[in-house]
Amino acid sequence: MVWWIIRRSQRRRHPLPFAVEQRVSLVNVKLKWVKDRTLDSVVARERHLLPALHLLERISSDPRGRVPANELSRRRRQLGLPDGLKLTVFLRRFPAVFRESSAPGAGRRIPCFALTDDALRLRCRELQVLRHAEMDLVDRLRRLLMLTTGRALPLHTVDQLRWDMGLQPDYHRTFVPRYPHFFDLVRPPGDERIWLKLASWDDRLAVSELQKAARERHEDGECLAFPVRFTRGYGLKKKCMAWLQEWQTLPYTSPYSDASGLDPRTDVSEKRIVGVFHELLHLTLGKKTERRNVSNLRKPLGLPQKFTKVFERHPGIFYLSQKLGTQTVVLREAYCGGRDLLIKHPLVEIRERYLAMMRAGMPARGRRTPPKEMEMELGGPGTGDTPTMDADKDDNSGGYTSSSEICDFYSDSFSEDDSDEVIDAPFS
Repeated sequence: MVWWIIRRSQRRRHPLPFAVEQRVSLVNVKLKWVKDRTLDSVVARERHLLPALHLLERISSDPRGRVPANELSRRRRQLGLPDGLKLTVFLRRFPAVFRESSAPGAGRRIPCFALTDDALRLRCRELQVLRHAEMDLVDRLRRLLMLTTGRALPLHTVDQLRWDMGLQPDYHRTFVPRYPHFFDLVRPPGDERIWLKLASWDDRLAVSELQKAARERHEDGECLAFPVRFTRGYGLKKKCMAWLQEWQTLPYTSPYSDASGLDPRTDVSEKRIVGVFHELLHLTLGKKTERRNVSNLRKPLGLPQKFTKVFERHPGIFYLSQKLGTQTVVLREAYCGGRDLLIKHPLVEIRERYLAMMRAGMPARGRRTPPKEMEMELGGPGTGDTPTMDADKDDNSGGYTSSSEICDFYSDSFSEDDSDEVIDAPFS
């Protein structure tokens, strides 16, 4: 943890002479990726939560009270289940959530699934929380659109962030139409996609979380510093420490302001990109999202090529977890070194209760899956709070085996004409 970097940068109430000018090129630094077991467990514990809640929503909305397994299987592609896992096997893993029965079929009994009484009660509670939190979710969605240059996003792009932002699957049919003074659904000429467009700008919402925190500390000035925290045992070289300290003193550009005049090859522009994703992660409930969910936001957010390099270049602000066969970006400050969010949204608490219910009713699986391993799979205690620099190989690490492998960032790393899709570098 390098809080002294923040304190030293915050003492400078006025930008230094060199800070008000844009840098010609980015500083060449090399930072290591270090495994953080604590934040990895934050990601891993939700392995089965999303498909389970998709099924729960489908079953709870059915007027019959139960749904045949063959009807649920039609939604398999939306659930994200592994190819080799049968849907009925998945449902039977969680008897505290899903209750199995059968119905007569063509020559055989058809398995059907309903919700248990405890799951029904929790679902009712979730719907109450959604009603009470609706304006908060409205503001989050408005702020997401306010981050974009055109104040609009395709519904497909919003759908990728739907789960992270707490929106229901049918938000565009039920949630959005209730607020016509905030949102419009449009189809631009020559575009087959439907876009969600912001109907009105709100200056009250155009204040970033970093600016709010500075106001609470009664700080002013334009050189705001980001909270920085590294994995325990992370060794930061003096060259990198000096660069980070100097970078923190650069002017901060609000992610809600027009940044078209910034040169994308400069350090000031890089700080603006960090600020955009710092704000975007704050709009999510869990302060995290999969990297691929933001891979197509480059043009809507007005970002340069290879913009997601900031996740590796600033490991003290963002952590890239390799769990679950993907890359998940986690905002470090939201967890402050632990497994729990410092500030929990009511919907996060509901999801945690679902997780506890899933673990409580899960049957023993014999010798093939030791209890400790099973807890990690479903979000249990795991291996303890032992962050380490040794990124030793595990089944979900994506094959990244050594923390000695380093990230190379050159002066053109934000300006090359390259793809924004999820990339394996720099850990390959």
